[in-house]
Amino acid sequence: MQKRQRAVNPQRRSSAGDAFSQVAVRFLRLAGLLTAAGDQLAAPAGQSSARWQVLAVAENGPATVAQIARMLGLARQSVQRVADLLADDGLAAFRANPEHQRAMLFELTARGRSVLAAIQRAQRGWADQLGAAVGEADLRRAAAVLDRIAAALAAPEEV
Repeated sequence: MQKRQRAVNPQRRSSAGDAFSQVAVRFLRLAGLLTAAGDQLAAPAGQSSARWQVLAVAENGPATVAQIARMLGLARQSVQRVADLLADDGLAAFRANPEHQRAMLFELTARGRSVLAAIQRAQRGWADQLGAAVGEADLRRAAAVLDRIAAALAAPEEV
């Protein structure tokens, strides 16, 4: 008598797939909460989370919009829209890129650095309070797990 193999139901995930899906749902909720908190932190400086993110990346030095988008994991077009608004408001400027004729370099102005510094001051106290509430060790472990998830998503063929 032949043993019947139990068919795998293609409608069900594995337990590891279920665990990943649960993490993904929690992460999406967390992303929404972080965006809302970022909007609150940036609002007194007249900014939003999206504008703050672009300012923060540009703090490290001039970069093309495509480079900023890659660093943030966002579409170039959405970063271009925000970068244009920041330049229109005098918080940043575009200048010629000696390495690329069409891809201008985006950089902060003195006013942009001042606005970013105000947001960063507010963020420090907020981060210190949340960090103390959750605990440094747990946060470092969570960061390591998130790094592994990001690496797996960036290189799915290696998973």
